[in-house]
Amino acid sequence: MASFSPLFLSFFVSMLLCLEARTLPISSLVSKDLFDSMFLHKDDNACPARNFYTYDIFLKATRCFPQFGNTGSLTVRKREIAAFLAQISHETTGGWATAPDGPFAWGLCFKEEVSPQSDYCDSTNKEWPCHPGKSYKGRGPMQLSWNYNYGAAGKALGFDGLKNPEIVANNSLIAFKTALWFWMTEQKPKPSCHNVMVGKYRPTEADIAANRTAGYGLVTNIINGGLECGIANHGGVNDRIGYFQRYATLFNVDTGPNLDCENQKSF
Repeated sequence: MASFSPLFLSFFVSMLLCLEARTLPISSLVSKDLFDSMFLHKDDNACPARNFYTYDIFLKATRCFPQFGNTGSLTVRKREIAAFLAQISHETTGGWATAPDGPFAWGLCFKEEVSPQSDYCDSTNKEWPCHPGKSYKGRGPMQLSWNYNYGAAGKALGFDGLKNPEIVANNSLIAFKTALWFWMTEQKPKPSCHNVMVGKYRPTEADIAANRTAGYGLVTNIINGGLECGIANHGGVNDRIGYFQRYATLFNVDTGPNLDCENQKSF
C-alpha cells in the first residue's frame, strides 16, 4: 500500500479546495480595469516586483478561499476586498509623499523585504523550528514574516515554508495565497482579518479592555499592531488608511468606522 508524505497530502487537499471554489465571482467585483487603476505603477521599471503580481494570478489565488469577498452584502464584499488590497499595498508600497499619481498609487511594488534587521527566527517556537541558514523575512503581498507563519502557511497551502521560504518571493501564485491565508486565518488571540471586515468579530473581555473595536483599524492591529497601534498619528497606520480610502472610493463604498488603532492596545 502506497504511503504519502504529510506535505503531499496537504498539497493535495489544497488543490481540491481550489478546484472546489473555481466559480468564485471575484472577477465580477474586481475587473482588470479596476485592478489596474488601483495599482498604476506596480509594473514600473523602478519596482522590483515588476510583472510579479498579475490580475490573473490574484483571481486564481482567491479561488482557494471561497469566503473571501463572498460573505455578506455587496457593500461588505467590496469593502473587504478594498481593505485587503489596501493592506497589501502598504506592505509592498513603493510610494512616497510626492510620487506621481500620489503615494497611494504605488502598491505591490516590492515582493520581499529590503534590508531586514534579522532573520525573523523565533527559536523558542518548537512547533515550527527554523531551518539552518534560512531567513523568514517579509515576502509576498502581506510580507509574510517569522518561521511560525511560514511553517503554518506552508502546511495549509502545500509547500515547505521552513526549508524553502524563498518560494513566497519566487512564485506569484503562492505569494498571493500566503497573503489570503493570513487574511482568512484566525490566530488566537487574534481574530481573522476576514471576520473583522465582514462583521463576524465578537470581542473578548480582553479585547474590550484593550479597546480593540471592530473596523479597519483592528485589521491593522492584527497585522502589525505591536509596532503601529497605541501610537498617536503613526505614519504606517495613516498610509494604510490612505490606501483604503482610495480603494473604497474606486469601489464606490464607504470605509466604515474605526479606521485607526491609535487608542487600541496591541495583541
